[in-house]
Amino acid sequence: MREEKQKVQVDSACKDEIKNRIVEMSTFLKEQHTSITEYDEALVRRLIEKVTIHEDTFTVEFKSGLTVHIEE
Repeated sequence: MREEKQKVQVDSACKDEIKNRIVEMSTFLKEQHTSITEYDEALVRRLIEKVTIHEDTFTVEFKSGLTVHIEE
């Protein structure tokens, strides 16, 4: 029973953390006064956790927890 309660609390904390990251990113993007027309190192570092490149696809993992798979 304790283990289940602890697991639920951990899951809840993880969900809250993801929600906070999404809100933070959304706020950051809304504060941008110009359109993104070229590579922005600061923006990439703020939004993207990791990019994994495979032979025919690549995967972008955002800091919010969202993962996008892109096929060639």
